[in-house]
Amino acid sequence: MQGRFVLGPRLSELAAAAGEDRLLAAAGPVLARLRDITGESAQLWRRQGEFRVCVAAAERPSGLRDTIPVGSQLTMRAGSAAQILLAWEDPEKMHRGLQNAAFSATALAGIRRRGWAQSVGEREQGVASVSAPVRSPSGKIIAAVSVSGPLERLSRQPGRMHAPAVLAAAERLSESLRRAAE
Repeated sequence: MQGRFVLGPRLSELAAAAGEDRLLAAAGPVLARLRDITGESAQLWRRQGEFRVCVAAAERPSGLRDTIPVGSQLTMRAGSAAQILLAWEDPEKMHRGLQNAAFSATALAGIRRRGWAQSVGEREQGVASVSAPVRSPSGKIIAAVSVSGPLERLSRQPGRMHAPAVLAAAERLSESLRRAAE
């Protein structure tokens, strides 16, 4: 009535969407480097409702590999990326997410303490993975970075082998979002 405008809630949604585009722009080189360091396929996952979606990937060029095409939708019930995307949720969402899950609330508490997750044959028999969280500038978990491959190479303790590299990749992506927000 007085000719004034007030910024509404839609502005924060648009800002978040812009930040996610920055995440995708930074993901390619970071995932390629993670793939080269670990020798395994690398992915970036985002949660969409009751699913997680692969939004970027760098595949191992040859040999036995766990191939997950960009756009793949997987359940939140199994896998290290699902664990990461659930571990820092509010208690109600976490409780709902744990129904029929292959992991427990105790496991998620360990992940929050450790900062990374591993999965051995949880999503698919013979496949192991390691994941770490990507944080927005405000500290919210917005994605999970993962490496995955055959159990024969990753072993029954894939985190021991690849957690440092996955954590470093997640931190590089989080840092690129912080820099873009400044």
